[in-house]
Amino acid sequence: MSHLYYSGKPSWFSFDSKKTMKQFSFIAILALIGLITKAQDRGADSSAIEKQVDAFFASWNRHDFSDMETYITPDCDWVNIVGLWWKDSKQVKFAHQFYHDRMFRNTPSSKKSITISFLSSDVALVHLLSHIGTFTAPNEQVMPEADDLATLIYVKKGEKWLLRAGENVVVNPAAQQFDPVKQMPK
Repeated sequence: MSHLYYSGKPSWFSFDSKKTMKQFSFIAILALIGLITKAQDRGADSSAIEKQVDAFFASWNRHDFSDMETYITPDCDWVNIVGLWWKDSKQVKFAHQFYHDRMFRNTPSSKKSITISFLSSDVALVHLLSHIGTFTAPNEQVMPEADDLATLIYVKKGEKWLLRAGENVVVNPAAQQFDPVKQMPK
């Protein structure tokens, strides 16, 4: 018999409204449980990432980066506020400690806000707004306290979230009024 002309229905296709509703309800409950579990995982992952960000601030405010390996990857890279590019964890750690032994030795920093977006189950994009106190640059120019915006990439290695890459810029308050996005039609 040709499949094109077969008019019979397979036995699994028969329609029993009570059975169908039970199957649909069961599938809907499983989907809901999956969404709730995923949301809970994201909450736990967000908390874990924020703890790693807090570990960075703890190192900054102690002016001691000896524990940096606990929150960055071995291949971590960082582009700092003046465009210096440090290409692995040894360079990132050395440069942070170098500047903290000199120009940041008395400069506090604090987290103002953090936004976390998951790009996949093991990669997160973090935007971190922080505040940094006054410091004296290597050219002896006194830099006023300011806000700083960092873009960070965190990766999950096993059960731990680690910083893979970062770049930070100073937030220029005078430039904020000229942000073209503020003129976008609503």
